[in-house]
Amino acid sequence: MIYINDDIEGFDFQAALPHLSDQRREEALRYTFELGRKLNAAAYLLLRQGLMEEYGIIEAPVFGYGEKGKPFLSGHGDLHFNLSHCRTAVVCALSRHPVGIDVEHIRPLRESLVRYTMNDAEITQIMSAESPDLEFVKLWTQKEAVLKLRGTGITDDIKEALCDEEHPHTVVNLEKGYVFSVAGGDENWVFKNADLGLFL
Repeated sequence: MIYINDDIEGFDFQAALPHLSDQRREEALRYTFELGRKLNAAAYLLLRQGLMEEYGIIEAPVFGYGEKGKPFLSGHGDLHFNLSHCRTAVVCALSRHPVGIDVEHIRPLRESLVRYTMNDAEITQIMSAESPDLEFVKLWTQKEAVLKLRGTGITDDIKEALCDEEHPHTVVNLEKGYVFSVAGGDENWVFKNADLGLFL
């Protein structure tokens, strides 16, 4: 199951605070800017909503962290989740299987970043695409989703991250200006636009 919220502008951070765990509240408040605080809190509430609706879990989840920093749900080892956010959207993937998800805002292409993160075939694919900016973001989110699935984060082998994997499922929202990709998890994803007013 994938939960999505792309009404970050209307998200009420102060109203969200009582619904965050102590752990997550401290993390959110470490952000200097309001947008970072909103995104951090909104991602957590997506997870809470998904856990309630899909698994009947009503308590505020607490995270543990793997060796490379990938979070897991303390006390619920049979469930897997992954969170991601950009300035226009927040996404949460929930599954009985390991999962990775990444969302990014579509922005102008930076050639130096392309050459640092993409292999030769991917560079050709990007540069020959009708919209190189969009093609890059699609491939970038796919790579991030795969690396988050593995629990390694950004690594030296990012250029080859997709070589031995089925490409993740990718969704493009041109109206809102973002792309997200999900790797692992379930074969047939169901997407839900979240109503965070459930908490606020």
